[in-house]
This record gives sequence, structure tokens and C-alpha cells, in this order.
Amino acid sequence: MQADNEWDLIRPERSSPTARARAGILRVSLLFGLIAIALTLFATPFLEDRARPILGQLRLDGLDYTATGSISRTNTYTLRRSVLQETPQSVCVIHPHGEHTGDC
Repeated sequence: MQADNEWDLIRPERSSPTARARAGILRVSLLFGLIAIALTLFATPFLEDRARPILGQLRLDGLDYTATGSISRTNTYTLRRSVLQETPQSVCVIHPHGEHTGDC
């Protein structure tokens, strides 16, 4: 029994119930955050592997598959395509000085 009394002398007083409640809330939120991160890390590759065949089976005919890219800053231009042009593959290139090339 002597050892327990000595420990109480060395150890500071116990914290208040509100401080313990705050610490408990912090621990619970950290636990749920850790679980969410772990699920994200493991579930994302698994779901991506399952979703790819499903997306491949979808028929997306008639959609315009436009790719984007970048060019040097000294050579800028605008590409325009319109469903109102005679052919859907027609592209109009508009240069910054106003020159139009292509099917405009």
C-alpha cells in the first residue's frame, strides 16, 4: 500500500471531467479519420478494377471525345468546333492576331 501512496505524490492531480471528455472526443475523431483513410487507400484500387469493365461496356456513341493539351505561351490559339458545320470533324483555328485557318 505504501507504493500506491508514493505514486499519488509524484503523479499530478487527475484532470477535470471536461478535459477527459475533450481528449476522448479527439481520440474518437482521430480513430474515425484513420479508418476513413485506410478504407480509401484499400477500397479505391479495388473499386477502380471493378468499375473499368463496366465503363467499357457502356455505349457512348455520338459523344465528342475532345482531348486537351498545352502549347508554349508564345504560340497561343483557339480551336473551335461546331455541330453546325458541314462535317463534325471540321476545326477552326483562331490565332491571337485574328487570322482564321481551317474550316471556319
